[in-house]
Amino acid sequence: QVQLVESGGGLVQPGGSLRLSCAASGTIFKIYAMGWYRQAPGKQRELVATITSGGSINYADSVKGRFTISRDNNAKNTVYLQMDSLKPEDTAVYYCNANILPRIIDTVTTYWGRGTQVTVSS
Repeated sequence: QVQLVESGGGLVQPGGSLRLSCAASGTIFKIYAMGWYRQAPGKQRELVATITSGGSINYADSVKGRFTISRDNNAKNTVYLQMDSLKPEDTAVYYCNANILPRIIDTVTTYWGRGTQVTVSS
């Protein structure tokens, strides 16, 4: 079984910062890309940022220059999202996502965390 567990969400004022973490655990042979998505009320889930196992990074235009994605340098099973200069429109449930090969005999599967709420409000 593979699990992704997010932490670090909460309420913050506009202009503030939050750091989200997501740890993958369970039967894992290799983790490929990891990323963050978000879903605001009444809207579709959208990509925020992704990072490959080789370190290639992609950001949504709406967060470029404000958010930074990174991975744990050692185990590489944890992904972080540093969110600075937060805006009310960043309010959403943030989901962690990872493409994982559980065992060498398996196929690569996409896993999702349960989400963490981020609210930006004064």
